[in-house]
Amino acid sequence: MTLWPQRWLIFAFICLLAGCATTQPRAGGSPFGFTESGQASFYANLHQNRKTASGELYQHGLKTAAHRTLPFGSSVRVTNIQNGKSVVVKINDRGPFVRGRIIDLSKSAFSSIGNTSSGLLNVRIEVIR
Repeated sequence: MTLWPQRWLIFAFICLLAGCATTQPRAGGSPFGFTESGQASFYANLHQNRKTASGELYQHGLKTAAHRTLPFGSSVRVTNIQNGKSVVVKINDRGPFVRGRIIDLSKSAFSSIGNTSSGLLNVRIEVIR
């Protein structure tokens, strides 16, 4: 009879931990091979040297990106649908939180596949690692 409160407390703690997960598991448990199409944007200059959600500092010159759900450290190939150019980036932040946008690229990653003056690119992303 005295074990009931302890078991309930352990159950509640496990539920709390599960609810704090940053990504939802997919069937198979790995994001490898996950693809998605949509618009890519890039970080504004004001984000330079600010902390990302992973704790790293954002640097314009690094090939990094933000995605809403992919695990930090995932390598993602981002391909510009119009010109076929692609770049591999590491996910180290969360976002973008604008409808229709699927990834937010560092300025150097964006400029390697398109012109920053356009502001947005139609892209296809694929998790490669």
